[in-house]
This record gives sequence, C-alpha cells and structure tokens, in this order.
Amino acid sequence: MRFEPTLEQGRLLRRYKRFLADIETASGEQLTIHCPNTGSMLNCMADGARVWFSRSNDPKRKLPGTWELGETPHGRLAVINTGRANALVEEALRAGIITELNGFTGLKREVPYGQERSRIDFRLEYPQGPAYVEVKSVTLGFADSRVAAFPDARTERGSKHLRELAALAREGTRAVQLYCVNLTEIDAVRAAQEIDPAYAAALLEAKAAGVEVLAYGAEISADVVRLVRRLDVMI
Repeated sequence: MRFEPTLEQGRLLRRYKRFLADIETASGEQLTIHCPNTGSMLNCMADGARVWFSRSNDPKRKLPGTWELGETPHGRLAVINTGRANALVEEALRAGIITELNGFTGLKREVPYGQERSRIDFRLEYPQGPAYVEVKSVTLGFADSRVAAFPDARTERGSKHLRELAALAREGTRAVQLYCVNLTEIDAVRAAQEIDPAYAAALLEAKAAGVEVLAYGAEISADVVRLVRRLDVMI
C-alpha cells in the first residue's frame, strides 16, 4: 500500500478524546487531526515523537488530516490508522504473501455470520468450502522485546469474534484469526493476558476448537506499508 499523496511529517503534541491529536508540522503549523485508533495506543506514542499524516482538502471534513504513522517510545514505527489493516491484508492475500490462505477463488469483505451477529473481515471461497478470516491490528510493543501483544485495552468485541470463530471451527468450517502486526522490529505475537485475561482465555479456547492463528508483520515507511513475512504466534 503506497501513500498517495505522500504523507507529511510532524511531531505529536498530544492525543486526547481518543479521536483527536494535536501536532506541529515541519513548517511550524499547529493542527488538530483525526486519530483513527480506538485502542489505548499503549507504548505506541510519545509527546514530541515523529508522526506522519495524510492531509485532506475536502471542505466537508471537520479536521484537515488523519494520523497515519507514528514513532513509538522505543524507536519503532507503527501504523496508527487501524483502518489500514484490512486493506493491507487484502493486498497481501491477492499477492499470495499469506501462503496459508493461497488458492482462494473468491473474496468478500464484511460478511454477516454467527449467532452473535458479527461481521467477518474476509470470507474466502475455496473449492472445498469457505474460510472465515478475522483481522486484528497489532501495535503494542515493549522496550526490550521483539514480541508484540494484542490487545492494548480490554476488548469484549475481540473475545466475541474469537467465540464466533471457534463455533465455526467446531462445525467443520475453516476459521482463521490473523494478526496484522503494524509495528516494526517484531518477530512474534502473544495475547496480552496482563491487559485482558478474558481475551487470552478466548484465544486459547479458539485454538483448541481448531481456529488457525496466524500473524504477519509489516514493512513500514513514510512511503509504503506492506505485509512481508510470517511471524510466530505464542499461545
């Protein structure tokens, strides 16, 4: 995924009210931009750190830009815009990067399914039957570790998705939890049990039910972001 137009660089002044961020651009302009991230962004931002944002000239928009990338307190780069995760995964699926899911003949997004009225990120069609793929964006890293964790805040919605996947797997339908690791210098992913023990337990139950758990890491720069390699999953 290439950023067009090119992202602009600035520095973070503060993030507040979850969806707002004040930044100062390289030219000294101070802006309030949209922060498209519903999580806590734990270990993912620091006042004064570099940020990259996309600017919009749409007069209907209340804010002039969107926070896309950020520099973490540990010197890594992270994709702040969680809405990019599904686009990155679709691009990787179509390019054959996610080898475990190669061979599909059709791809649909946001398909309703399950008893808890969920929507799956991707339904892939294969000659032998469909595969349901749930995507989660991972940005929580730690200073002295190349293992990232999910989630960065409690997520009942995430646990619900795992329950839905587990139900599919028990019925014999292929179900996949895919972690899109939008953080550089990471080799593996784990459940953040210290933050959300219920999610960690749901992941264990889903794995035991037959849900496939995959993780792929992103190459990130101010010009392009793309999934490039499989990472280990520690369960």
